[in-house]
Amino acid sequence: MSAGTYTPRPGAAPLGRMIATQTALETRMLLRNGEQLLLTVIIPTLLLVLFSAVDIVDTGAGESVDFLTPGILALAVMSTAFTGQAIATGFERRYGVLKRLGASPLPRWALMTAKTLAVLVTEVLQVVLLTVIAFALGWTPHGNPFAVLLLLVLGTAAFSGLGLLMAGTLKAEATLAAANLVFLLLLVGGGVVVPLDKFPDAVQSVLELLPIAALSDGLREVLQHGASMPWGDLGILSVWAVLGLGAAAKFFRWE
Repeated sequence: MSAGTYTPRPGAAPLGRMIATQTALETRMLLRNGEQLLLTVIIPTLLLVLFSAVDIVDTGAGESVDFLTPGILALAVMSTAFTGQAIATGFERRYGVLKRLGASPLPRWALMTAKTLAVLVTEVLQVVLLTVIAFALGWTPHGNPFAVLLLLVLGTAAFSGLGLLMAGTLKAEATLAAANLVFLLLLVGGGVVVPLDKFPDAVQSVLELLPIAALSDGLREVLQHGASMPWGDLGILSVWAVLGLGAAAKFFRWE
């Protein structure tokens, strides 16, 4: 055995490896959290099955599952990228976890990248599960898969920015209450299970500008009606993504 075989080599791991490791950790934490699973898996699944099987809401012509599935997919994105991420990040900030991680060799931007990647991994699992259930219920999707992917990515960016903005500016308890309240309000008024045309015209014109409504409507235009590219909804989501991520980057407080 030559001299120096066990010579210490201090220093940080390669940046890519640090991000991958942190992403895996963040993903495991998301999937192990009971409240997170309730928001990301159980509630969307129950809503899809219940409203598809029971004629509770008039969803217009065609099968209920064809209307509901795009809205539930949008709800799954919001539950993970906004509600779940806001609550988890808010309490990490309160307990000093973010402050300690910010002092580690992992750059702060890389930490946020890992959180975003963990959200994307979770969303892939959600989409696969909900798609399988929807097919079992008789769903027949149409349209351009690239348009669906673009809508989901922009929706994730928009909701992630808003979730991080909330988590980085409010106290953890306020974030918990506000994130859950927003989730419930947008579930009812965001075009997820209740068509927007059921609301008064003045209210409908405002609701259509919400990110959840744009994501639900865009996915519905593609998957139910076969539209090639819902530019209007993509534009709304792009504006929310820029504003949300920009505000989060500027106002996020690590302590």
